[in-house]
Amino acid sequence: MTTAYTPGSLVSARGRDWVVLPDSAPDMLVLRPLGGADDDIAAVFPAFETVESAEFAPPSAADLGDAHAAGLLRSALRIGFRSGAGPFRSLAGIAVEPRAYQLVPLMMALRHRTVRLLISDDVGIGKTVEAGLIASELLAQGSATGVAVLCSPALAEQWQEELRTKFGIDAELVLASTVSKLERGLDLGQSLFDKHPHVVVSTDFIKSTRHRDDFVRHCPDLVIVDEAHTCVAADEGSSTQNSSAQNSSAQNQLRYELLQRIAADEDRHLLLVTATPHSGKTAAFRNLLGLLKPEFATIDTNGRAGRTLLARHFVQRRRADIRKYLDEETEFPEDRHFKDETYKLSPAYRALLDDAIAYASERVSAAGEHGRRESRIAWWSAIALLRSLVSSPRAAAQTLRTRSATATAATAEEADRLGAPLTGDSSDSDTLEGLDVAPGAETGDAGGRLAELADRAAMLEGPAGDLKLAALIKHVKALVKDGYHPIVFCRYIPTAEYVAEHVDGKLGKNTVVRAVTGTLSPQQRLQRIEELAAEAGEDTAARRVLIATDCLSEGVNLQHHFDAVVHYDLAWNPTRHDQREGRVDRYGQKKDAVRVITLYGSDNGIDGKVLDVLIKKHRQIRRDLGISVSVPDASSSGVTDAIVEWLLMRGSRGDQETLFGVEEIEGLNAKAAELEAEWNSTADREKQSRSLFAQNTVRPEEVEPEVAAVRDALGGAAEIRDFVRHALGALGGVLREEPDGLGDFSAEVSGGPVGLRDALAPVLGGDTVELGRPVPFRRTAAVARGEAALVRTDPVVAALAGYVLNTALDLRAPGPRPARRCGVVRTRSVERRTTLLLVRYRFHLTLPSRSGERQLIAEDARLTAFEGSPASAVWLPAEEAAKLLDVKADENTDPDFGERTMDRVLDGLYGTAPHLEAYGEELAAELLASHRRVRSASGEIVRGVNVTVQKPADILGVYIYLPVSGSATPLAAGGTL
Repeated sequence: MTTAYTPGSLVSARGRDWVVLPDSAPDMLVLRPLGGADDDIAAVFPAFETVESAEFAPPSAADLGDAHAAGLLRSALRIGFRSGAGPFRSLAGIAVEPRAYQLVPLMMALRHRTVRLLISDDVGIGKTVEAGLIASELLAQGSATGVAVLCSPALAEQWQEELRTKFGIDAELVLASTVSKLERGLDLGQSLFDKHPHVVVSTDFIKSTRHRDDFVRHCPDLVIVDEAHTCVAADEGSSTQNSSAQNSSAQNQLRYELLQRIAADEDRHLLLVTATPHSGKTAAFRNLLGLLKPEFATIDTNGRAGRTLLARHFVQRRRADIRKYLDEETEFPEDRHFKDETYKLSPAYRALLDDAIAYASERVSAAGEHGRRESRIAWWSAIALLRSLVSSPRAAAQTLRTRSATATAATAEEADRLGAPLTGDSSDSDTLEGLDVAPGAETGDAGGRLAELADRAAMLEGPAGDLKLAALIKHVKALVKDGYHPIVFCRYIPTAEYVAEHVDGKLGKNTVVRAVTGTLSPQQRLQRIEELAAEAGEDTAARRVLIATDCLSEGVNLQHHFDAVVHYDLAWNPTRHDQREGRVDRYGQKKDAVRVITLYGSDNGIDGKVLDVLIKKHRQIRRDLGISVSVPDASSSGVTDAIVEWLLMRGSRGDQETLFGVEEIEGLNAKAAELEAEWNSTADREKQSRSLFAQNTVRPEEVEPEVAAVRDALGGAAEIRDFVRHALGALGGVLREEPDGLGDFSAEVSGGPVGLRDALAPVLGGDTVELGRPVPFRRTAAVARGEAALVRTDPVVAALAGYVLNTALDLRAPGPRPARRCGVVRTRSVERRTTLLLVRYRFHLTLPSRSGERQLIAEDARLTAFEGSPASAVWLPAEEAAKLLDVKADENTDPDFGERTMDRVLDGLYGTAPHLEAYGEELAAELLASHRRVRSASGEIVRGVNVTVQKPADILGVYIYLPVSGSATPLAAGGTL
């Protein structure tokens, strides 16, 4: 006969205690280890395995610890919890500690039966974390069964890593390079997206007609779209419209059609993520809103009703909005310190540029006589030549020897489509791959003349002939001397390789220089960066310098390793500069200010005007609004075209006078004025948009109680830091404070017990016991690889807590046991005997979801204390009980006396049962109110929520505080246990 066990009860099986979960049946028990995570759930068949009822063993008076025992055990318990009872089910099991402001999108999401959100927080705030929080919560609650992230292929592996390491979501990569292998593992008739519930998908791969239909049919019920602004076209009208003139617009339209089909399922959760939802393109913005709900495409955003409705689905904040949120400061760099540094061409380089301009001018003039196709081919060839010459002699030589991609164009439109991406600077992340290759300029004529120019360019390599390179070496050397680790951004691969070759060895013996370009795959790029950081990181005095192309200017987080940016080549789209700088100017950057050096030529005819008309204007708007506003594409192209046209006209006249005289550039000035007017109008619309859609549907006073509840249940930063320090110290670790005095420290644990080393080795990359290198512990949750964050969810902290908890509960555990379940302390902080209880409660949660009600079992640990004996207990307020963890022992306690005292208290502990049960009921009511409060905006998902407490509670620890003879001082905080 099989015994029936009720959900929430304890059983013993396989040598350990388990909690019975609601999914159990008489013939199969679904069990989770006491205090364990959902990943540890196991199915046990009582007919074939021994399963017995269990009771949590009471503390033993023989297991007395010192004054630290209570605090260490409580912290270890809270850190170890992975099944919290609060409304945010996932927070106990993720490896990131969210900032208070990052809970706002999560609270917005939980107020909808079907989540449709546009998350548009500023660059560097943490939109990926916010989206990941929502995804992990929906999965934990059962409201979603799978997740698909649509993103650029360059960002796919980073998304996969973020989901896996921070949120425990193992997602498969679905890219053009991986799909064949994935499809070989499918059963007959099986969809790739049925076999893999969590996927990170290349948007451009999946939008193709070959794969789109299968994805739409089998799409997961939660979709996250990264850089969502690239998935809508700016054209007015329906999804059937297309733009043949601009390839990027056509690609946007294809992505938009894909998202429309995904969004058509009204039960599918959809998160759109972008830092630039509006940028002055009203039609594209409305198309983006229409993906959330079709009616949003035509909503009156100037009316209160429309804004109120939309605000439930749209969150948009600047850094200034959340730098101080509730009582929490978020450390962003204070500002970017810009410095524009100039250089002049050497005489030989000046002569080469003049001759190249003259050649290009002749080609454009001659081509104009043969029709529009030939004219456009010559135009793009001229731009490619000029940009490469301004970049570097090596890029120039390669361009001069390479055939232009536009030479094969059949029409002028095709020439524009081929030439614009190679010579422009699109701000779309999806167009970055392959665009750092030096473009060709040779179109079939004058091969000998181009070869002669190429030979002259090659001879100019090095600081002597290339004064731009000489200027770079000087400025990078100064940055390195000041303690910075800069990234130098170049436009073309040959330029980056050339710069790295000549800079290496000229910055001092303690500086490591490496290059990352589009010749490497996205994974290889990240690997090389990690190798550079590891190589330079072995010596605290070492500096690292990264030479990169724009393949690293979008999506890659580099703030842990670099803190300065040098623009070696000016981008013709200033948004690209902002994206480069945003790689290091973001949350987790340790420098107060990020330095930005922009290197430009004062006499090459291009850089000065690009800097004045485009880049400086972009900076000014960013300073005024606190955000970046993209340059209007058409007007920007008009300005750069005017600059190139003037240069070519100058070449045809042989004019050697100063460029850009007042009377001679009226056309360029008119274009610049037109751009400034349109840009100001765009900035005004963006400012109005920010004002209209400022997040106010979730007010700080609504977030505050939930943040407080989370921190109370899971522990705060100070508690975690104290726990790690005291636990490692008690276990033989050697701690060293960082010299900055900010609270960071390192710990060397090779001398600790074998069990601790075995527990830490997997998360620190060791085999089992050899962990000789110190482990840096950082106060911030944003840490580099090889470091540990002082947050409860960090793998190193969690492994330490698990070891401390397991050794406390197991009297047979060998070696030191820092935490004990009992303690007797004499202190001046109490007037009469006071007993502190560490109690674990189990709660039954009923949570409604789209698939029906879910029954869950969750755990929580609480402190409660009473004065006097258990039979006549005077119970203290919860805050007074918590203070007992901080009092200090003022007098030694005789061990025999302590054991006898503890025995008497334990014998009468049954008398506390009524109070503990009543306290459990009170906690259940508080939890129910919290669940209802978070879900308050939707009556449909509030009805049916219920929380009840399992009885009896588990008493994990009993700690007795005795007054010192003659003591009559009140309870005081501030001492250390």
